[in-house]
Amino acid sequence: MLRSISKILLTGFITLLPVVLTVYLLYWLAVTSENMMLTVLHWVVSDEIYFPGLGMIAGLVIVFIVGLLMKAIIVRQVFSFGEKILYRVPLIKTVYRSIRDLFEFFSPKKEGFGKVVSVSINGMLMIGFVTQDDTSRLPDFAKQSDNVLVYIPMSYMIGGFTLLIPRKDIHPCDMGMDEAMRFVLTAGITGKNN
Repeated sequence: MLRSISKILLTGFITLLPVVLTVYLLYWLAVTSENMMLTVLHWVVSDEIYFPGLGMIAGLVIVFIVGLLMKAIIVRQVFSFGEKILYRVPLIKTVYRSIRDLFEFFSPKKEGFGKVVSVSINGMLMIGFVTQDDTSRLPDFAKQSDNVLVYIPMSYMIGGFTLLIPRKDIHPCDMGMDEAMRFVLTAGITGKNN
């Protein structure tokens, strides 16, 4: 009977935890954006006009406007100039570039970038993500025309490997990037179409 109760509790915990964490993350994002915009809004908007949630709406509007502005060539050039300055500041360049590269990885802008592939290594198949298809951008030791740079994540987000793999050993996978990442991070427990 105790085993049955613990199994039911575990099932309930496993069922509720992803929902609770997702709701909490969304709540945290909303509250953080509201608090960040609150000070700015008090300068622009009177207390009579302000209502809870206005900061979050203002934050979304600002993100949208920045997205629109980034379509203009001059804005992209100014932004690129600012990034070059950031890339020269010792501590900031490491943190900023890492965060920027991570978000760039999930951006749909680059052809073949982030493409899900299966990699054949010593008879084993692993799921990976193409990070560099063009070897001309790689360091000199890696500029072999037949290689592709592939990131192989480890399950449960404990790390991963970035490997130069011969093009003949990688094959396209019929999975979207988010589906493949979920599959890998949960060690395949979720299955392909969950």
